[in-house]
Amino acid sequence: MSPALIVLAAFFVVAVGLGLAARRGHDMNLEQWTLGGRGFGAILVFVLMAGEIYTTFTFLGGSGWAYGKGAPAFYILCYGAIAYSFSYFLLPVIWRYAQARRLVSQADFFVAKYDSRALGILVSLVGVAALVPYLVLQLKGLGIIVSEASYGAIAPATAIWTGTVALVGYVVVSGVRGSAWTAALKDVMILAVVLVIGIYLPIHYYGGFGEMFRAVERAKPGFLTLPASGMSPVWVISTVLLTACGFYMWPQYFASVYTARTDDVFRKNAVLLPLYQLVILFVFFAGFAAILVVPGLQGADADLSLLRVSKQAFGVWPVGIIGGAGLLTALVPGSMILITAATIIAQNLYRAAVPAATDRTVARVARGLVPVVAAVAAVLALRGGETVVALLLMGYNFVTQLFPALVLSLGARPVVSASAAFAGITAGEVTVAMLTASGASIGTLMPAAPQFFKDLNVGIVALLVNVVVLSAVALVTRPRAARELAAAP
Repeated sequence: MSPALIVLAAFFVVAVGLGLAARRGHDMNLEQWTLGGRGFGAILVFVLMAGEIYTTFTFLGGSGWAYGKGAPAFYILCYGAIAYSFSYFLLPVIWRYAQARRLVSQADFFVAKYDSRALGILVSLVGVAALVPYLVLQLKGLGIIVSEASYGAIAPATAIWTGTVALVGYVVVSGVRGSAWTAALKDVMILAVVLVIGIYLPIHYYGGFGEMFRAVERAKPGFLTLPASGMSPVWVISTVLLTACGFYMWPQYFASVYTARTDDVFRKNAVLLPLYQLVILFVFFAGFAAILVVPGLQGADADLSLLRVSKQAFGVWPVGIIGGAGLLTALVPGSMILITAATIIAQNLYRAAVPAATDRTVARVARGLVPVVAAVAAVLALRGGETVVALLLMGYNFVTQLFPALVLSLGARPVVSASAAFAGITAGEVTVAMLTASGASIGTLMPAAPQFFKDLNVGIVALLVNVVVLSAVALVTRPRAARELAAAP
């Protein structure tokens, strides 16, 4: 067995061991399994949210886009910081409402706010539809990381299935506590690894950061500036806006809000989490360093750039450590996605079909769904050829359609009716689905449109459709909504 494989195996065993040990002393009812008993303090919420946010997308996708796309990759630096600023005001409001009503899932929030079980079912379907490609992203990244870091000793398919089985095991046993414990190890490791490779590689191969960027510019003129069309400044701005609005619309991030002990947790995290964005900058440095050292990676293979350049620069043992840190970036968010998807299906779809189901039954159904969701994602991960960034952007297009309805519900009562919220979300999702299925862009649909319009992210266009339909239905249903409001106690 190679040294790199030994290190990878050690990380894998420790991660799974932490996940299983986290159950000790806790009765895993639905609230404990999904939300950790709503008792997490600032540190645990921080590591849990950072564990979910900084995933294989950060580790492989950030470097892959720096390697393959150049300047457009910098959108990744922007949207997180904006979303964290939103969170200072947004998350305490959500937490207080959810805490008072003991809500369990994201869809529960919409059901309670709009008094509409139908809207809850729609939000549940949207959440699951977005979570599956996000889980595929993690498993796809896991296969890449383990295969590359083991120098081909473990095939991607083997890594994906092994990781899936491990995830199912500790998710079923320990729930969100297992994710939080593993996230603590992951955050320390990823910070150390990314800082080392992001600083070392530019100095080792180019003599410094400035020389690296000059060398890249000489080899690929214009690569480090935004193009005039396509991924232009308009595309970057619209994508940053889309992803910042959709950031906390991901069901697993939303549910993580419920785990906190107090609402002050989110204000503290809103101050600290933007600093974590600097980690992504060092991931970019690794991707830029790889451009001239390991040239020729095309399409989805650009996601291999960080690991390929690391294998050239370091010995076998360090590559094992880098791969181990990358392994954790798949396991931690993957576990939270599994928990969230299974909870949504059990709490908001199964319970809607079987209203008499007890909490114990719902908890049992949720755990039983974990291997089913995991198996579906594993099969899709083995079939897909998209880059990890493309997969994430597709998921963002789906979840961001929930944003207008959420914002309009944050007051004492929703500003619009449940019908308007339902219609807006449906219109946005149908637009996303049609554009995704056809592979169309604004440019192909409207070739005569101005260039700035053609460069808009398609998710933003779907969001505009959402808002227009929501507004139109809100105007039609306003009289009825006003009567309902007047009649409400």
